Amino acid sequence: MSVRQSLLAILDQGPCYGYQLRSEFDRRTGSTWPLNVGQIYNTLDRLERDGLVEKAESGDADTENSGQIYYRITDAGSTEVAGWLGSPVERSAATRDELAIKLAIAVTLPGVDIARVIQVQRTATLQNLQELTKTKNASSDPETSEDMARMLVVDSLIFQAEAEVRWLDHSEERLQRAAAAGLDAPLPLSTEVPKRGRPSKATTTG
Repeated sequence: MSVRQSLLAILDQGPCYGYQLRSEFDRRTGSTWPLNVGQIYNTLDRLERDGLVEKAESGDADTENSGQIYYRITDAGSTEVAGWLGSPVERSAATRDELAIKLAIAVTLPGVDIARVIQVQRTATLQNLQELTKTKNASSDPETSEDMARMLVVDSLIFQAEAEVRWLDHSEERLQRAAAAGLDAPLPLSTEVPKRGRPSKATTTG
């Protein structure tokens, strides 16, 4: 998820201050990915450094919040938003997925019940899928763009959860076949010592 481009896209609608941006992001994404204000302002600092936003006079926006520091998008920022919306999201094969890494590491360690690891995750994912499905079924047909935004996010999370369950089932079957074939799962530390490492603290004599 790109917080940077998302905040820029919101600012492209008009100047905002930090808490306002957080509220708008929350409203437009179905309250799915909560952001803290510190993250908002850190992102704004980087956007300002890159010339994509600039501080705006409070009078340029809502006078009821004249004590707030407003940010407005620059022409370069608007160009970046247009580029983001007009290009595909690149999903690199090297993207780190915590669950995939967890199973990959676990299967190489001695004494780990990998079947149990998968079972625990599957139970949690199915529970999450059940809650998401309840949320979807409890919602009526979207009547506003805000409703539609929320439903799009919920649908995406449902598809992701369903795919995760299928992947866990597939992984379990693969591991069972490997075990039946006599796979030696534990992977000992390599005896090849890396040439570079963190040097030990040097001791000095007086």
